[in-house]
Amino acid sequence: MSSPGVGSAASAAAPPPLPLRPAFAAEPREAKAPPGQPRRADGRLREPMSAPGGGISRLVSPRLARAARAVQAGTAAAPARESGLGLAAAGSSAWGVVGGRRPPSSTMPGIDKLPIEETLEDSPQTRSLLGVFEEDATAISNYMNQLYQAMHRIYDAQNELSAATHLTSKLLKEYEKQRFPLGGDDEVMSSTLQQFSKVIDELSSCHAVLSTQLADAMMFPITQFKERDLKEILTLKEVFQIASNDHDAAINRYSRLSKKRENDKVKYEVIEDVYTSRKKQHQTMMHYFCALNTLQYKKKIALLEPLLGYMQAQISFFKMGSENLNEQLEEFLTNIGTSVQNVRREMDSDVETMQQTIEDLEVASDPLYVPDPDPTKFPVNRNLTRKAGYLNARNKTGLVSSTWDRQFYFTQGGNLMSQARGDVAGGLAMDIDNCSVMAVDCEDRRYCFQITSFDGKKSSILQAESKKDHEEWICTINNISKQIYLSENPEEIAARVNQSALEAVTPSPSFQQRHESLRPAGQSRPPTARTSSSGSLGSESTNLAALSLDSLVAPDTPIQFDIISPVCEDQPGQVKASGQGGRRTNPFGESGGGTKSETEDSILHQLFIVRFLGSMEVKSDDNPDVVYETMRQILAARAIHNIFRMTESHLLVTCDCLKLIDPQTQVTRLTFPLPSVVLYATHQENKRLFGFVLRTSGRRSESNLSSVCYIFESNNEGEKICDSVGLAKQIALHAELDRKASEKQKEIERVKEKQQKELSKQKQIEKDLEEQSRLIAASSRPNQASSEGQFVVLSSSQSEDSDLGEEGKKRESEA
Repeated sequence: MSSPGVGSAASAAAPPPLPLRPAFAAEPREAKAPPGQPRRADGRLREPMSAPGGGISRLVSPRLARAARAVQAGTAAAPARESGLGLAAAGSSAWGVVGGRRPPSSTMPGIDKLPIEETLEDSPQTRSLLGVFEEDATAISNYMNQLYQAMHRIYDAQNELSAATHLTSKLLKEYEKQRFPLGGDDEVMSSTLQQFSKVIDELSSCHAVLSTQLADAMMFPITQFKERDLKEILTLKEVFQIASNDHDAAINRYSRLSKKRENDKVKYEVIEDVYTSRKKQHQTMMHYFCALNTLQYKKKIALLEPLLGYMQAQISFFKMGSENLNEQLEEFLTNIGTSVQNVRREMDSDVETMQQTIEDLEVASDPLYVPDPDPTKFPVNRNLTRKAGYLNARNKTGLVSSTWDRQFYFTQGGNLMSQARGDVAGGLAMDIDNCSVMAVDCEDRRYCFQITSFDGKKSSILQAESKKDHEEWICTINNISKQIYLSENPEEIAARVNQSALEAVTPSPSFQQRHESLRPAGQSRPPTARTSSSGSLGSESTNLAALSLDSLVAPDTPIQFDIISPVCEDQPGQVKASGQGGRRTNPFGESGGGTKSETEDSILHQLFIVRFLGSMEVKSDDNPDVVYETMRQILAARAIHNIFRMTESHLLVTCDCLKLIDPQTQVTRLTFPLPSVVLYATHQENKRLFGFVLRTSGRRSESNLSSVCYIFESNNEGEKICDSVGLAKQIALHAELDRKASEKQKEIERVKEKQQKELSKQKQIEKDLEEQSRLIAASSRPNQASSEGQFVVLSSSQSEDSDLGEEGKKRESEA
């Protein structure tokens, strides 16, 4: 028995399988007759009669005879224990002294048997002896059940050990595939665990072989004895009890036969019944006795054969283990043990160092545990250009309500960054170049300060933990606002600037006054570009002054980097679609009145993916250079102020307008009427960039027109988008010409139709006059018959007129 996971050495060391013996393979030994002792006709030794009525001792040992007599005397418990222990004592004497001083003998001790020859007689002594054997069978059954459970636990444990060993080997093999955040690339550890995996895999194969051998050599024999032999004894016992009861009933019927009134038929039936029941009892009893006698052999086989298989399997397992654990493996284990000891010593040394560091830090940090430490022990550093720490930020949730969120803030160049706990990187909170900072009182909280952006459109209120942090944050932001961080020695310059300051920072002057004071005397105000990362935030930079051209871009023009929400209708740059008036755009894309969309009837529908870069007001809208210059200024402002976020949208080009649609919610962000798009162009080198100029009316007066240039980035579709816009304008132009031609044609048709109606009306009038003349002429002639007997038939109207005429004549005659 070998396993595929074991090598040739393991297969060679595995013992041959144990032979599975049949249930009745053991034959009773034939005892040698002492000199002068007679034999029976069947060859068995005949014992002398010891006493009258002692026939039970003729074919059994004296010990069992004494046990049978004790049962008859009512003291069966002691002989039963003697019977059970006598076998053990006999076995002990036969197997040798415990401790191995004498090897076990090759012959088994004598087996006690039930006398099959006495089954027909069925004497009380025989029944008493049968009771002893039945009690012994019950004790064997109980003991074997307990032994079976113990061996089954051994077998289950071995199977579990084999499966666990195999799983351990598998996990060690997969170590190099694991992605550990720390120490995942340790090649020495990976190779060591791979070597361990190979050794443990071999041991797992050995354990699998051992499990198979235990199943075949240990569990199979004891299971067969428990499930087959012991159940056979119980079945025969029940059958014998039934046959004995039937025989007793037949004998009772036979004994009640009448001597005076003999009935041959009844007598024959009773005799036949006695014959059948006695024969059945005799045969059943003989088989039952035979099974009980055989059980004495089988119980020894069932006890010894599983133990023999268990020991042979263990010996085979240990041999395979000794072959696998060679000298090379022992050297490997010795090296690994040395490495483990070195790692342990290094760990102890490192732990000792860390403990000392912890003690030193505890002593040094004890004053810092107080939220507001003593400023005399920890003075304020007013020359910082970098600062980091936790601050409470005020967020307005309503008109009068607000919440405070604790986040980690740090400065990076001219930006104030914030990072929530658990985030990988921080995000931009505010651009603090040329900003103003001041201490404020807010909601009865201590250590609050306010940061206001360059253009005064955005502000943020923060709360520090201590007075020291409060003043250092104000000084740091003030130093960054003055752009001291751009110099070579920022701390020295900050020290010179703040050498006369006694407090933090007082409220700064207004935006215009602040920068007018910073500008040297006699120097004209340079044109600048204000940038924003949130739609209204901007800062003035001298690096962008040279980028502005007065002929193309108006000075002091803010740059819009975000698309304003559709609800912000009054913000600059928000373009309303024609026909909408002051109606607010539904942010959920639903139509309030259920009217048909104005773009549904459009011939052209083309959709492009674009990313909004920025927009700014321009002075000219008739030269493509204005688009190029706007692109250059927006890209330069984004690079200088580290603005990388872009809003992605879907640009829908139709014959009526251009629409920016949210790709997720399908909400229209902006709508540009196509007639207002007066200029569009693509970047000369980077074809992904394109822009268009939109001419809109001013906010204060409809007569004041302004031009805004919008710059976008596409997926290599800049020229295609411009071509689509041009095609849309051509289609719109042709549609307008067709509409005018159609209106003119309709006007001509209306004039013709009007003339036709006038002509028809004139003809109708003439016809009516002619009819009236005829009626008048007909009414003036007398109503009489002709000479040929013909009559003049008048119409109803003529007859009425004639009647009226006659009545009038009568009235005239009467008058």
